[in-house]
Amino acid sequence: MKLSKHVLALAFSAACAVGAYAQNVTVTEAWARATVPGQKATGAFMKITAKNNTKLIAVSSPVAGVAEIHEMKMDKDVMKMAALPNGLELPAGKAVELKPGGYHVMLMDLKAPLAKDSAVPLTLTLQDAKGVKSTLELKVLVGMQAPNMPSHDHSTHKHSEHTHGEHKH
Repeated sequence: MKLSKHVLALAFSAACAVGAYAQNVTVTEAWARATVPGQKATGAFMKITAKNNTKLIAVSSPVAGVAEIHEMKMDKDVMKMAALPNGLELPAGKAVELKPGGYHVMLMDLKAPLAKDSAVPLTLTLQDAKGVKSTLELKVLVGMQAPNMPSHDHSTHKHSEHTHGEHKH
């Protein structure tokens, strides 16, 4: 009987430690790009700030058969995208932005289209400097652009009302 109490106490302590660690990572401005029927991949974007040196080592989502941490970068004159098999460093106190054209989460082999104004679950797996792993569960908004970006609606924009002044060359 005493052994089971110790095991239960140990399991509870471990769960609390993982929960506390996950609270040391803040995610803001999370969103995923909406898709059209037949589209099998999209990106998810966010800002991640860790209180201590941490690494984002994996991502997963039930909406995708495959989820990976990717980087897009210029290689000579060619934009290349590749998975980061060793994860993404999250330096202490520094916001790391996952955005279109840079670091991002790729959601591939989508099981259904991601509809605008819906939300999808995303799980981040993190590892601290001591090797302790934890997960952070998110609900990510789906849209055509980041939720905080002002949209430029052309439907109410009348070009005939513009005056551009005179251009001198």
